[in-house]
Amino acid sequence: MARGRTYRVKEIARLTGVSVRALHHYDEIGLLVPAIRTEAGYRLYGDAELVRLQQILIGRELGLPLEEIRRGLDDPNVDRRATLVAQRVVIAQRAARASAMLRAIDAAIAALPQGDGGTVEELMTDDVATMFEGFDPERYEDEARQRWGETEAYRESQRRTRGYTRAHWERYQAEAQAIMNDAARLFRAGAAAASDDAMLVAERHRRSIDRWFYPCDPAMHAGLAGLYETDPRFAANIDTCAAGLTPWWCAAIRANAQR
Repeated sequence: MARGRTYRVKEIARLTGVSVRALHHYDEIGLLVPAIRTEAGYRLYGDAELVRLQQILIGRELGLPLEEIRRGLDDPNVDRRATLVAQRVVIAQRAARASAMLRAIDAAIAALPQGDGGTVEELMTDDVATMFEGFDPERYEDEARQRWGETEAYRESQRRTRGYTRAHWERYQAEAQAIMNDAARLFRAGAAAASDDAMLVAERHRRSIDRWFYPCDPAMHAGLAGLYETDPRFAANIDTCAAGLTPWWCAAIRANAQR
């Protein structure tokens, strides 16, 4: 029997923000097994499971695949405290970079005029330096060229986005966020990835890419799902909308492509 207080699945979901569906999935793959099961079949979790869940979420935030997280947590030779200390260092570095980027955004806001009219205020040398704190554009630009530079999709995306204004990007970001919010809502509600509602959101996502960046047919969209799963940066970004969302979202994309 578990010592101390125990929590049902819905309580864990309410306390942590992790969906019931994700908790069931973690149980099925042996990543987060409840402390006990009642005769009625209810999953009950204790404090030890809450600590383990936090470590799972940290691993997901760092972009680690679920299987790698499970192996690390279950390996008796791994010092879990030392692992947490190391993870804290990485997250602290990310926090420092995020703070620098916030300062950069504040500097840009201060330089922009109110409303749509007017001109940008004259920038001092220190302002320019601040506006680019925390960014590493070459890191992603070079990789994009290496991975997709010879493709028609990359060239078309470059051609289209070259003419985008700030207003264009704001509209795209609002559209993309609305799509992912709807996907997360369905995921949390326990909708099947192959349900009509899930595939409808996936189709909106495909059409958004097609409209804003490059022609994206269902086959290409399904290919993107593979990228989302294998590149931890994509998975980490998707999972900011809901922990554990990536596998469900990729399954919805593939289901929509198959139909």
